[in-house]
Amino acid sequence: MNLIKDIWNKGDVETLNSYLLSFSKGKEKGEWEKRIVNTSLPCIAVPSQIVTNIIKKIAKGNYISLIELFPWQNHSMTVIIGGLICKIKDFNMFKKYLNIYANKIDNWASCDTLKFKINKNNQKEFFNLAEEYIKSEKPFVRRVGLLIIFKMIGDSEYIDKIFKILNLFYNEKEYYVNMMLSWILCECFIKHRDKTIEFLKNNNLNKFVINKGISKCRDSFRVSCEDKEMLKRYKEK
Repeated sequence: MNLIKDIWNKGDVETLNSYLLSFSKGKEKGEWEKRIVNTSLPCIAVPSQIVTNIIKKIAKGNYISLIELFPWQNHSMTVIIGGLICKIKDFNMFKKYLNIYANKIDNWASCDTLKFKINKNNQKEFFNLAEEYIKSEKPFVRRVGLLIIFKMIGDSEYIDKIFKILNLFYNEKEYYVNMMLSWILCECFIKHRDKTIEFLKNNNLNKFVINKGISKCRDSFRVSCEDKEMLKRYKEK
């Protein structure tokens, strides 16, 4: 299929969907994918590397015209649209389409496959966007916001702000939001060990996030054996 187009239309979308189906690993694998992803969308089990290659090829043409159609036939198509949105360089345009995407998705994978291009020139805009998203009533919008935060943990300029954001989620009930919070806590420890220890001494995190975050640290090859033992004292009973 020709994936590099000057303009995409609905007929092209149907052709793309058929093209995706040609790479499917079958009904049984699709059912397995649907259980893992936990989505209401059909899952057709297209290998992730093939999806990535398709995104790269489509991005060489007028991929915005495909995004504007917002095809939502299956999980693989959704991931393609998310990947293309992350290719947009103009932040305001990127935000426009990400807002639509974030409010449509219903699963962790459609969130976590987003590859944000955060740099010194746009990190303030990304952080402001994250602060906006974490206030949403929709759990996967909140998770997208937290994914942005996760990508910014390495920047020491933002670590104190990140701790303040973590403290806002003391009443969080959604499993997939709490899981992202625990990943953030783990990554904070790995990249800002001493500050995170101080944070663990005095925080508003819920029990699940604290214990799951510590568990992830203890499972990580990036955490020393000594620290894995030390972290046990911060677990909530």
